[in-house]
Amino acid sequence: MQMPRVELYSDGACKGNPGPGGWGVLLRHQEKERELSGGEAHTTNNRMELMAVIQGLNALNKACDVTVFTDSQYVKNGIEQWIAQWKARGWRTSAGKPVANKDLWLELEAAIQRHTVQWCWVKGHAGDYGNERADRLANNGVPTNA
Repeated sequence: MQMPRVELYSDGACKGNPGPGGWGVLLRHQEKERELSGGEAHTTNNRMELMAVIQGLNALNKACDVTVFTDSQYVKNGIEQWIAQWKARGWRTSAGKPVANKDLWLELEAAIQRHTVQWCWVKGHAGDYGNERADRLANNGVPTNA
């Protein structure tokens, strides 16, 4: 049986880094679209970039063939290249320092397990429809009373 194909556009935003931040996701399956967003009072942009993908993947109620579009090289390179090395070194960077955002990397690793995921980097703020929508959602998710 063929898995549903889903496009997941993700983005994070932060007002100050660290500071109040938000994440946004646009999910597309055939002609259907779903928007998700949220935020935290004190966070970083990288945490919000990771949270967007995690929340988007976790919102899918069955196994899917997912193409993740992100403007974050940190997220794309982290999951495709760096995570295996971090784990082999006991969650240490090549410089021997603890890996930042380990908790979210573990959540992302768990979230991708039931899906087939392809990772695509898109240039941010360059007119890509899905990325622009995810960016708006991320900015809307930033708490205003933080």
